[in-house]
Amino acid sequence: MGFFNDIFSIFKKSELELLESYKESADVYTFSFKKDKDLTWNAGQHGLFTITHKKIKDSIRPFSVASSSNEDVIKITTRIGENPSEFKKALLELKSGMKVSMSGPVGSFYLKDNSPTLLIAGGIGITPFRAMVKQLETEGNGKNNKITLLYLDSKKSFAFKEELDQIAKNTSIDISYLESRDELYKSIENFISTHKNNGKYYIAGSKSMVDSISGHLTNNHISKKNIKKHNFRGI
Repeated sequence: MGFFNDIFSIFKKSELELLESYKESADVYTFSFKKDKDLTWNAGQHGLFTITHKKIKDSIRPFSVASSSNEDVIKITTRIGENPSEFKKALLELKSGMKVSMSGPVGSFYLKDNSPTLLIAGGIGITPFRAMVKQLETEGNGKNNKITLLYLDSKKSFAFKEELDQIAKNTSIDISYLESRDELYKSIENFISTHKNNGKYYIAGSKSMVDSISGHLTNNHISKKNIKKHNFRGI
């Protein structure tokens, strides 16, 4: 059913008007768009965004929606370095009132039950998890779910940190900010020792990071059906 829902959703296009853009940290930018009233999604899903104000070679890119459908905006957040792609240069050119096109959102990367859940974010992979925990806070479910968020950022920029800290205060969601892989793996193993295959494991980050952690989980006898992965690629 999820596959067919995605096929249907991918053909649903929305024109999104930019409300504002701003820096989350030194090289991380958030773009906030006006949301159509009838547009909904599961927190953690992604959309296909198209640059429409100019012609560029690769005008379509996937982005996790960093906001929940309970919010009044659609947010995408991305890292933009010193030598950005043509697509990211076009994003930086957007001014308030300009538009992009979005297909979706689609994907199966979202919470499905109340199992103890470990969210593992690497760098900009925090974006789908920001949407998830924000939705839990808004709906009041964060006090009932056993959610642990491990946020690894070797650059120590930790996008959304102030907001995440506030969400943690309003819910029972446990958030740890980590600066090394060693810290991350120790925290993962602590969760495994307590919950094993009774827990669900969500990983978002670079392909190498996601593959490495997924392999570590399976080596620790975590069933593949309990592991959800979302790879972020440079664009």
